[in-house]
Amino acid sequence: MDVRPNDILEMKKQHPCGVSEMLVLRSGMDFRLKCIGCGHEFLVPRKKIEKSIKSIRRETEG
Repeated sequence: MDVRPNDILEMKKQHPCGVSEMLVLRSGMDFRLKCIGCGHEFLVPRKKIEKSIKSIRRETEG
């Protein structure tokens, strides 16, 4: 799965604040995500995140 920094991930489950969109700050073996709603940042293993992604939104260049 091709996930890059600055992508917005729509997750299957919501964050406790009620928003289901996360901003990718860092990708690799782990993802550092930031909740769009409350701004909470957290580190999650790639394997766990890839199962819970509903869609990926990316800004196109140009």
